Amino acid sequence: MKLLEYIRSLLETHAFGVCSYLGDKMNIPTSRIRLFFVYATCIAMWSPIIIYLCLAFILNIRNYIRSKRSTTWDW
Repeated sequence: MKLLEYIRSLLETHAFGVCSYLGDKMNIPTSRIRLFFVYATCIAMWSPIIIYLCLAFILNIRNYIRSKRSTTWDW
């Protein structure tokens, strides 16, 4: 059981945040979105994982651009 708890905490702390972002935007619990990705991956043969990774990449780029953007008054 300790191994499962370790894996779960590892995934929760190092996940990309795609499910939580989608859940916040659509007002859906994050656990439901994660279950959707798991079931869709089993049914559709890995294509949801590719979509998830693309969304994670887009979110990371978006956060990077927002953090680098400065106003005219910042010196």
